[in-house]
Amino acid sequence: MLRRFRILLFAGLAVSAVAALPARAETVGQVGVDWLGNDIKIDAVRDPKVSGVTCHVTYFDRSVIDRLKNGNWFEDPSNNSIACRQTGPISIGDIDVSREGEEVFRSGLSLIWKDLLVTRIYDKANDTLIYLAHSRQVTDGSAKMSISTVPLFGQTVKWENGRPQ
Repeated sequence: MLRRFRILLFAGLAVSAVAALPARAETVGQVGVDWLGNDIKIDAVRDPKVSGVTCHVTYFDRSVIDRLKNGNWFEDPSNNSIACRQTGPISIGDIDVSREGEEVFRSGLSLIWKDLLVTRIYDKANDTLIYLAHSRQVTDGSAKMSISTVPLFGQTVKWENGRPQ
């Protein structure tokens, strides 16, 4: 009985942990930019708590030749861009409506130290979702960032927990 309880508890925790993870990206485009094999990649990211919104994020993917030639083997540049649009009926789940917002997506730009993040912030005064793409580093933060907005004004939006007051 105790063994079965432990198994069920572990399975429940595993499912909860997976459900709490940020969104996964699907690579939808890749454009070569030089003869070394460096590419610009385009990923589609669906907001896990806001159905009907898809963000497209671009980032630079360095080739093996470029890494060998220039060193800095384990890191890609922080340059990125983001564009988010309504791609279906919008339904908003339990989102963080604080000024800090919440992380929607994270992808490593280096072996350990640097991540590309997408953070969602709700602008209540303008009834708009703001998506911020930026990098986070353990040291020497980067000022490279990009934003995209999805206005909710005039849209039929379903709020799972009611529109924030």
